Amino acid sequence: MRLSLTKPLCFFDLETTGTQLTKDRIVQLAAVILFPDGRRESRNYIVNPEISIPEEITAIHGISNEMVQNAPKLAEVAEEIIAFMGESDLAGYNSNKFDIPFMVEEFYRVGHPFPMEGRNFVDVQNIFHKMEQRTLSAAYQFYCGKPMENAHDALYDTEVTLDVFLAQLDRYDQLPPEIPALAAFSSNSPLGAVDFAGRLAKNQKGEIMYNFGKHKGKTVEAVMKLEPGYYGWMLDADFPFQTKDCLRAEVNRLKALKEHTKEAGFQDKLNQLSSKFNKK
Repeated sequence: MRLSLTKPLCFFDLETTGTQLTKDRIVQLAAVILFPDGRRESRNYIVNPEISIPEEITAIHGISNEMVQNAPKLAEVAEEIIAFMGESDLAGYNSNKFDIPFMVEEFYRVGHPFPMEGRNFVDVQNIFHKMEQRTLSAAYQFYCGKPMENAHDALYDTEVTLDVFLAQLDRYDQLPPEIPALAAFSSNSPLGAVDFAGRLAKNQKGEIMYNFGKHKGKTVEAVMKLEPGYYGWMLDADFPFQTKDCLRAEVNRLKALKEHTKEAGFQDKLNQLSSKFNKK
């Protein structure tokens, strides 16, 4: 296996009620962890989304409302999933664009934020598209010489994705075996993106700015002065939880910095007055 792992790499896939990040829900989450010693461990969760699964979506992944009726809700298995994935780096097929943002949003929604710090994100589809420009089914045939037989089952898709990823490493000597480098190569995020939806980004100075709409390119700090209500509008509008959380953290940081600067200035004035008084 031409892969250099320093910690586990978790491949996962979602089946959902639809593709709208803030409205649709997870109905299946499957994960396969590849450990540095080559061992694999898998989990497969069918989840009650608490909303109806449209018939046209059931026709795609085969999961019906009857199948999830007695399944656990995401909130009931969220911590178990988080514990299983541990500190693994994350990988999948189109995962940077869909599965990771969707999972993060869903876990926020049920009150169990998924910890993302310190992880690398490898998107097998982006590697494939940059090298060959095909689909998952074609990728499996191309790299592994096998036809897909059970597409749109999350566990099967996840196992196929892992096999394709390992075959990619064997085929392309120019691909680095280290996960951080593979994550950078397979990334499709906007340069300097702060949140997975790409609504916030960092400019060349490292300042967080809005990356969409009428204030695109303006820093959060500048917009707080130009239009104080914009921040509140974003928190109330239909944006992903993770985007709101990143924005909230930046605004709190700016407020704390302003308060600290104010206190430091006040202390400087006190010191100056004290110095004058002592001289007298």
